[in-house]
Amino acid sequence: MSETNGGLNGDREDIHWPSLFAAISAISAVGIAIGLGLPLLSIILEKRGISSTLIGLNSAMAGIAAMAAAPVTTKLAHKLGVVPTMLWAVVLSAISAIGFYYAEQFWMWFPLRIVFHGATTTLFILSEFWINAAAPSRRRGLVMGIYATMLAVGFACGPLLFSVLGSDGLLPFAVGAIAILAAAIPIYIARNESPVLSEKPEMHFFRYIFLVPTATVAVFVFGAVEAGGLSLFPIYATRSGFTETQAALLLTVMGVGNMIFQIPLGLLSDRMRDRRLLLSILAIVGLAGSLTLPWLSGHWQLMAVVLLFWGGCVSGLYTVGLSHLGSRLTGADLAAANAAFIFCYAVGTVAGPQAIGAAIDITGNDGFAWGIAGFFALYVVLSLGRLLFKPKRT
Repeated sequence: MSETNGGLNGDREDIHWPSLFAAISAISAVGIAIGLGLPLLSIILEKRGISSTLIGLNSAMAGIAAMAAAPVTTKLAHKLGVVPTMLWAVVLSAISAIGFYYAEQFWMWFPLRIVFHGATTTLFILSEFWINAAAPSRRRGLVMGIYATMLAVGFACGPLLFSVLGSDGLLPFAVGAIAILAAAIPIYIARNESPVLSEKPEMHFFRYIFLVPTATVAVFVFGAVEAGGLSLFPIYATRSGFTETQAALLLTVMGVGNMIFQIPLGLLSDRMRDRRLLLSILAIVGLAGSLTLPWLSGHWQLMAVVLLFWGGCVSGLYTVGLSHLGSRLTGADLAAANAAFIFCYAVGTVAGPQAIGAAIDITGNDGFAWGIAGFFALYVVLSLGRLLFKPKRT
């Protein structure tokens, strides 16, 4: 099955709310746990006197675990079932979240990171497969927009919880674990609504990376720009003359753009004959926005406006890319492609900070903008090339 001749997922045109709620609960729990856990774990390690290099190395286990978990998730779901696999992932991620509190030796945090992020990656993949399989073809963009919005809300709630709970004692770890465990309830309630993987994918896992390249490269660019931008933007902003508070507010504006644009973009994608055109437009806007950053360094308000729309466009690559993937594939192929989709996202989160950081070291502070522009330019060339030379067949 190819990107241009895949089928739609059935004729159902109403939104399957139990499936939607189960998948959203799973992904929101993941967002809250990761949003709470990332700053919490870094702060605790810093208090213990662990060097920044080792903290970064430990954090990098997240991307490595995601890349390792993606190829095996579909096999587990085929063998055990989608819901049992998700429930096991919930349990493992909750146990490992608590485990960080009791792990006194630093080396213990490496296997814990691998288990935690491997399990949450499994939840990511299967919740996206579930919601993509259940989404009606004509309202897939809306459903994916709701899904992406709730994921963004979950990520935003995590740091907010951290600011309230702090880093002392068992409480923040327990709250993260409880948030994950709570997702098991709607997953179990909707267990009879989950998709069934009765057959294995037709191809090897890595073939799916290239099967729908407009979607998989979109999420690679999203992961690279999101991870690189979030980790290095505070450095870029303060070197550009903004205060730490102003830099933090600009990141908040980007997060707001992420949340408010996903449903409108999803609705817009439902009205388009070919979602690849919208993905190309989003990439062009992202490229233009990144190239304007060096000229906005003295204007906080203008940068805030640009980042509001830019943040929405960056996240739109994820939402519309996922919708495009679901419109092209079905069944076991869709499950495997969802795993490849998350694999590409994980690769992007590893590659983005490295490439953008190197661009800053080589060309100076404006290298932040040039590095991000490079990722968007890559996708503009690919997406426009696919539109021109691989026209959609109806």
